[in-house]
Amino acid sequence: MKIIDNIKKNTIILLLITVVVLYFVLKDDLNDIIIAFKNIDLRFVFAAVVILFIAIFLRAYVNYLIVDDKEKVSLKESMKHNLITQFFNGITPFSTGGQPMEVYMLTEHNISVAKATIQTIQSFIYYQIALVLCGLFAVLYNFFFHVFPKDDFLRYLVLFGFIINVGIVIILFIIMYSKRVTNKMAKLSVKVAKKIKWKISEEEINLKFKEYYEGAQVLRKRKRLTVIGISFNIISLLCLYSIPLLVLLSMHEYTSMNIFETISASAYVYLIGGMIPIPGASGGVEFTFSNFFGILIPKQVLAACLLVWRFITYYFCMIIGGLVFSLEKKGEK
Repeated sequence: MKIIDNIKKNTIILLLITVVVLYFVLKDDLNDIIIAFKNIDLRFVFAAVVILFIAIFLRAYVNYLIVDDKEKVSLKESMKHNLITQFFNGITPFSTGGQPMEVYMLTEHNISVAKATIQTIQSFIYYQIALVLCGLFAVLYNFFFHVFPKDDFLRYLVLFGFIINVGIVIILFIIMYSKRVTNKMAKLSVKVAKKIKWKISEEEINLKFKEYYEGAQVLRKRKRLTVIGISFNIISLLCLYSIPLLVLLSMHEYTSMNIFETISASAYVYLIGGMIPIPGASGGVEFTFSNFFGILIPKQVLAACLLVWRFITYYFCMIIGGLVFSLEKKGEK
């Protein structure tokens, strides 16, 4: 019941934020948006949706391989889990709701909480490494080709986002290779939690670090799976990052940007978006998209592209994930 109440509360907050964001997006460009929508080529929009589902499927397939128990969790179930995870990530700040829900769904298939937690951690590690590698490509591409102008504010945001994500990967590797350092990090976290009066016990913090360490040890032993997991996550992200180009093509703009510029701009948007403590990073994502893609896309189609891209990559995922979750709950009843 508490979960349902939190979903309702977060959904209301999200709707309010969406209304505010839509107002600022539409207020100056409504006529251009209407013209763009009238002439939109739905074939490219359909292609963008297909690419989105390929991206989701690839991550679901990695999770399916990680579980490695086809009698308990099928590929179909992994796909359903991933869609539901998209929904819970979308309605929670920093996308923090997906992992606990993934653990819960795995336990529903008679997988222990400890094992489900370790498997979810493995999936997160693969994704995080892939995110950093794609971010590194974007940084290097802009360094050599100077696609985006030297706007200090945006440059610092990208740099900060990249450093944060690299830092997470470094911490994950430290946990993977040093139990002593892991224990010290746990003790430090306990001290920080006490100072900021965070309502979490010392036992819970120690357990979390222990779970991460154990998950990393499993990962070290499954080297082939690690290569496949990171590779498929990279391909999944590249699919996701290419969607703005398909959206732009649907607006009959064929020469404004190439695939490498699209991937680089998208990587920047997602690097910054991950730091915004609002469900779906609403407001911040729209701002960064407008600033990075606004350099490449003609002004008269920018707002329309933003709306279509945002609907496909965020709201559409939320709707599908919410429907799958509702059907699951209904089926249990």
